[in-house]
Amino acid sequence: MAIFMFPAERVCPVFWEKCSAASRFYDAFTKFHMNTAPMKQIGFVLCADDYAMTPAISHAILALLDVGRITATGAMTNRPFWPAAAGSLRSFIGAADLGLHISLTCGAPLTRMPHFAPAGTFPKLKAVLGAGLTGRLPLTEIEAEIEAQIAAYEERMGRAPDFIDGHQHIHALPGVRRAFAAVLKRRYWVRPPYLRNPADSYGAIVARQRHGAKAALLSALTQPFAARMRALGFTLNDGFSGYSGFAPEADYACDFKSYLIAPGARHLVMCHPGMVDAELRALDPAVESRAHEFAFFQSNRFPELCAEAGMTPCRFTA
Repeated sequence: MAIFMFPAERVCPVFWEKCSAASRFYDAFTKFHMNTAPMKQIGFVLCADDYAMTPAISHAILALLDVGRITATGAMTNRPFWPAAAGSLRSFIGAADLGLHISLTCGAPLTRMPHFAPAGTFPKLKAVLGAGLTGRLPLTEIEAEIEAQIAAYEERMGRAPDFIDGHQHIHALPGVRRAFAAVLKRRYWVRPPYLRNPADSYGAIVARQRHGAKAALLSALTQPFAARMRALGFTLNDGFSGYSGFAPEADYACDFKSYLIAPGARHLVMCHPGMVDAELRALDPAVESRAHEFAFFQSNRFPELCAEAGMTPCRFTA
């Protein structure tokens, strides 16, 4: 779709100018505040996406959970590695937020989807987004698939997920979010899991000065999601960061430092650490960047940056 081909400042220059003004105000306020008030530790959820996508990704996430470097992870229960990976994840019940990472764009469905996935594999994100924006998604099929992925999680974990979100934020995108809301309203009217809101304020996005166009676009596309789900009684994060270009040569430490700028009241940072295997190379465009993230979270630089920002990883449910 053409919308992906233009930076945010060209799509809406007046809007972007207002965002820049908000960023300048935030910078000035922060400098004043840091010079006049003691630093307080702020908690944020650090969530590793894509558990069970491949065995190598699962191994990396388990290693970070084991040493307390991350505080949450979301599992892809449509992947063939989920049944084996679930056993290892169960040992972290109560120690971290363990959730479901709904997939509609990676791998194969658990249900028969003759219209959405006629070849037996999920379509790409661009196709799903286009169909959602034009009202052409088979919502009944999508609802059944979401139900199946939830059931696959609960069957192996013996409990409901602490949270639910979506691979490539699919749960909050146009069209899909209607099916997502319908399923969760039916299934979790008592003790609902918390949900990921992929949007953030535009002032915060610009203040971070990295991957702003991507974050702003996703915020615009998912903007109605949070209000709708809160009206249904669900709790969501307030503040979100972690957008990346997944470039193998990028300095992930610089990206991570920006994620801690302008945090929300219940801030959530997504990340994608992993080891690399043949399965990953054949499946996903983000490959070497995952190994870089994994190395960063194992390093001393990670806690140093958290300390500099006055922030500490924590559980959402704690």
